[in-house]
Amino acid sequence: MSHNEETPGDGASDRHRRERPGPESQHLAELGPEGMYEAAERLCRTAAGDGPRGASVARTVGQIAETLADTRSRVCVTFAVDLVSRLLPEGVMPPGDSDRLLRSVAAKLVKAQHLRDIEPLFGDVPDGVLGPAVELRACLLGELALIGSGTGRRSLDAYAEKLRELGHPLARLPRTRLDIEHRFTVRVRGLGSIKTAKQLRSRFPEAPSTDGGAVAGRGAGDARDDGRANAVARPFRAGGWAREPEARFFTLPSPLSPDDFGMSFLKELPLRCLEGEGSRQGSALACATTPDDVLNELFSASYVGGVSGQGQGGAYARLYAWESLYGLMGLPAGVPLLEAVRRAADYRWLRFMAFTDWFHHDTADLGFAVLDPTRTRVAVLAATDTDADRDVPG
Repeated sequence: MSHNEETPGDGASDRHRRERPGPESQHLAELGPEGMYEAAERLCRTAAGDGPRGASVARTVGQIAETLADTRSRVCVTFAVDLVSRLLPEGVMPPGDSDRLLRSVAAKLVKAQHLRDIEPLFGDVPDGVLGPAVELRACLLGELALIGSGTGRRSLDAYAEKLRELGHPLARLPRTRLDIEHRFTVRVRGLGSIKTAKQLRSRFPEAPSTDGGAVAGRGAGDARDDGRANAVARPFRAGGWAREPEARFFTLPSPLSPDDFGMSFLKELPLRCLEGEGSRQGSALACATTPDDVLNELFSASYVGGVSGQGQGGAYARLYAWESLYGLMGLPAGVPLLEAVRRAADYRWLRFMAFTDWFHHDTADLGFAVLDPTRTRVAVLAATDTDADRDVPG
């Protein structure tokens, strides 16, 4: 299992779909926790090495585990964890599906269960990071961190410390939510996605266009960095957004005045997302924003997932958001998160909107640009999603 693999998670926010339980789910629920566990246990014995039927059986077992995780009781916690971390044979599900299941069960357990019923799962510290049992518990710790729970419990603290020693990627994150993460998973009435120029102007101060910005933009040099671009784009790839994001980096021969960091500067950069600007109704604009706004959008991209994708669950959505923010800022992975927050205040952050064929102008469009403290390096991220079946070159 690859801990950093971009796989669908728990679909927790259900922005774009709320599946009603079918007859099979209702039948399973009628069995009660013990009956569901026994049925799943029998299925697990038939799943190994059975090709397509094995995968189908594994999905049914996963459905049972998720139902148990969502049913508040200590025995349901035990049953759900046992199914996905011990009984379900490894290899019967594609790697992405098995990771999705672990992340989903972890998110549901933290949402539905009492901490006192989850705590016994951490009785023994791991001796490695591989295997579903360890991965599930790492996700549980990540989900608990987002709700400010679990710290100060001896067994959980010991397990988390061991994961840090072993180098599990989720252990890089603090076990409490940082202030900059205050909007994660929070819905505020009237602060939905921004789809129009009017909405953007009403919520953020517009950055004026200047002739100096246009001149500086024409002098920018492309600074390709595939590894950094992959990190920046990861939340959108993981969430299954409709189009491959555009993540680009540029260098300037001399420092750019902050007053010139606006739409006139961006329009001169060789960005695919801005090709044909002016050919559609509407004028491109850029507004000043803040790092917490950017980080929240990065988190939401993989926590909610794209219209045709699925959410990642809170633990990995948080990890991918921070990796993407580090990529935009050009920071090494070893920089502590609070140090990154401190440095972010010295960057300039733009949120932009453009009316080109690259953007779908449908479900969600995002554009961010970041100017570093030296004023000589710029990062740009653009992403777009749609529920329409369109095949437009990216």
